Amino acid sequence: MTDQPQSLFSAVDGLLAAVDGGGVLPVLEERVRLREAAGLTQAAVAQALGVRVASIEAWEAGRAEPKAERLEAYRRLLEGLSRRFPASAAPSGSTEAPPRPDPGAAPPSAPAAPSRPAAPGRQPARRTEGKQSAACLHTALAGGTDPRFANGPLAVVDVEGGRVRAYCTGGLVLDVPAKSLPALVDWTLVEAKLGQPRLSGPGKDADPLLVLTQAALERYGLPTTLTEEERLAGRIPEGHKAVKQLARAHWKLTKRGFGPWARIYRPATGSERACVQLCIPSWNALDARHWGHAGQLPPAELARVLGVYASRVMTPRGSTAVTGLELMTALHPPTRASRPDADGKRYSEHNPGSLGKDAIDPMNWPPCEVPDGHPVLKDLPRFYVRGPGEKLFEEAYDWARQMTDGECMLRYLVGVDVNMAFAAGANGLTVGLGGATHVKAPAFDPKLPGSWLVDLSHIDLSRVKVGKEWVELDGSLLPSPFTPKGERPTGPAWYATPTVAYAAELGYEVRPIEAYVRHESGRYLDGWYQRLRDAYLATMADLGVDADLTPEDFLTAMDGYQDRDPELAIVVSAIKATVKGGLGKLRERPRGEGWKPGQPWRALARPTWRPDIRAAVISRTRTNLHRKIVKHAAFTGQYPVAILSDCVVYACAGPSPLDFLPYRSGKPLPGGFKLGVNPGLVKHEGTQSVLWGEEVRERFDAPELNLARYIKDGTVTDADSGE
Repeated sequence: MTDQPQSLFSAVDGLLAAVDGGGVLPVLEERVRLREAAGLTQAAVAQALGVRVASIEAWEAGRAEPKAERLEAYRRLLEGLSRRFPASAAPSGSTEAPPRPDPGAAPPSAPAAPSRPAAPGRQPARRTEGKQSAACLHTALAGGTDPRFANGPLAVVDVEGGRVRAYCTGGLVLDVPAKSLPALVDWTLVEAKLGQPRLSGPGKDADPLLVLTQAALERYGLPTTLTEEERLAGRIPEGHKAVKQLARAHWKLTKRGFGPWARIYRPATGSERACVQLCIPSWNALDARHWGHAGQLPPAELARVLGVYASRVMTPRGSTAVTGLELMTALHPPTRASRPDADGKRYSEHNPGSLGKDAIDPMNWPPCEVPDGHPVLKDLPRFYVRGPGEKLFEEAYDWARQMTDGECMLRYLVGVDVNMAFAAGANGLTVGLGGATHVKAPAFDPKLPGSWLVDLSHIDLSRVKVGKEWVELDGSLLPSPFTPKGERPTGPAWYATPTVAYAAELGYEVRPIEAYVRHESGRYLDGWYQRLRDAYLATMADLGVDADLTPEDFLTAMDGYQDRDPELAIVVSAIKATVKGGLGKLRERPRGEGWKPGQPWRALARPTWRPDIRAAVISRTRTNLHRKIVKHAAFTGQYPVAILSDCVVYACAGPSPLDFLPYRSGKPLPGGFKLGVNPGLVKHEGTQSVLWGEEVRERFDAPELNLARYIKDGTVTDADSGE
C-alpha cells in the first residue's frame, strides 16, 4: 500500500474529519424517522432553526443540505433525537419510516394501524396506491403529533361495491359502518380519529372534514345535485328528511343551513367540541375557478389534493375565501384564557395582537372607509355617488396606454406577473387593531395606519426621487400610483397610509386635511403571510420549481410545471385563491337575505370585517409595483404599456423577460423586477407580438385596451372588449 498516491490518503483523512466534525448528516430516511419518532412537525423544526418549512422538506428529500451554523444546529438536533429514539427501539406496533417519496411517484405500501380494534366483520384499514405529497404522506404514516387525529384532517367518503369507504390522507382507507347521516357524524367524532391540531396556543383544533361523493350522497339520503332554487338559496330546504333526521338525533346546523359546506354540531360542553364539517363537491363546494377539476377526481386523488392543502394551509372551512379569513383567526384568535384567579378559575380575555371582538363598533365606522349601503351612510340620498373626497378607493391597477412609435417598431409584448403579489403586500404591513380616531390637519406619520384626506395632485412623475437621487422620467408614459386607473388626481382624496407614504418617498410634501388613524396597531398579517408563503413554496418545489434557481433555470422550470403533477397544480391554484379571497372577505358585502341599503348585514358583526386592512394591503401592493416600474424606467428607459393588477406588459425586442429585465452578471436591478418563485418576485406571464396588440386595439377601436388582460394566451372575445 506504500505506493498509493498521497492524495488518496488525504481524501480519506478529509472524509474522516468531516464525519468527526459533524459535517456528514444521517441518511435521508433516518432524518425523517428521527423527527417523526419525536412527534415533531417540519414547522416546529423550521421554527427552531430559523428557516422556512420548505428548507426542512428539501433537507429531508435530499434536494438541498444545510450550511454554516444551520448545519451544526441541525446535526445537534438529529444527534439528540438519535440518543432518545435509537433505530432498534422503535415503538411497539410502529414500522420503520419508509424512504422519503417523490410527490409524483407511488408511495411504498405501508400497513395502516388504527388505534382502535376493528369491529367484527369489518375489513381492516388499508392504503391505496397513488401519488402522495411528501408532507401529506408522512403526516399520515406518522399519525401526526396528536393521537386524536391519527388518520389526518379529512376523509373522502365514497361507496365501493356496496361498502362505504373513507379515503384519508396518505392513502389510508377506512371502512365506515354508519348507515345513516347522524350515525356518520357520530362515527366521525368517536372512531374516525380525524381532525387537525390548533395553529396557535389560544386557538381551537380544526373540526374533522368529510367530503361526500355522489355515491355517498345517495347512500345517506341526500340529493346528488341541487335544484336551481336550492342553488340560489345555498342550501336544501329545512324540511328535507336528512335535516329532520339530524334534528331528531339532536344535531344542529349553523345559520347557513345544509349547503355545500354544511357544519353539523352540538353546543360545546366545557372545552369539548362536537362538530363535523361536510364538503359536497357536486353541490359546487369546490369552485372550479379555484379548485380546477378537483371535484371530478376519484376519492383517493381528491383526498390527496385536499390533504396537501390542509397540511400546508389548514383544513378547508368553506370556499378558499372563507378559509383565507379563517386562517387569520386561527393564527390570531380574538380571545385567550386568563391567568388563574385566587380560586384557580380562568376567564376569557382579549388576545393581544388580535382583532378583538369588541375592539370596533360595527355601527361606528369612518364614513370614508365603508362601502356604499353601510348603516353609517343611511342618511345619504338614494343613488348618491361619493367622490374621491368622500370615499377611500384603494384598488388594484387596471391601466393601459397607447404605444409610442419606438415601441411599435419592436417585435414583442412580454408580460411578467408578480408572484403572490397581495400576500407580499401583506408581509410586514402594520395595520390597525382597534378603532379609529378622527383628527384634523394632522402631521403625516408613515408608521401610523389609517385613512388620510390629502391632495396629491401636485406630484409630477416627470421628476421623482429614486432612493436619494432625483431622476428625470417621461411622466406621460407612467401610471399615477395614486389611482387604480393610473389617472393623475385632480384634488383631495382619501388614501391609505402606504399610498401617502409613497408620495412622500417620491420626494414631495404631503399635508393631510384630516385623517382617521389607529394608534393600536401591529403586524397582524405576518403569520398569515408566512404560512401561505411556505405552503406555496413547498408545493412549487414539489413541482420542480425551487427558490434558488437561476433566472434561466427558473424560466425553464416554470414552463409546463402544472403538467408535472396536475393535482399539486390544483393546490397551487387554491393557495393563490386563499390569499386573494381572504383579503376580499375583509370587506364582504351583503349576500342577499333580504338586505336593503342602510341596514346592517351579517358580516359586519365579525371582528375580521376590516375594509381598512384590505385597503392598506392593496395600497401597499400597488405602490410596491409602481416603485419597481419607476426604478426600471430610471435604469433602462423602458416604460410599461399595460398593467392589470399584478401583471405588467413591456414592449421589447425579444420574446423572453430576460430580453428586457436588466440582469447584470446574473444579478437583477436592486429594488426592480427579479425572476423567481418567491412572493414579490416575478414570473413570465406570456408573450405576444406587437402586431397582435395593435391589431386587437384596431379591431375593437380601443387604443387603450388593456393588453395585460390577454397577454397570457392572446385570446380576446367581443365580450372582453365590451361590445
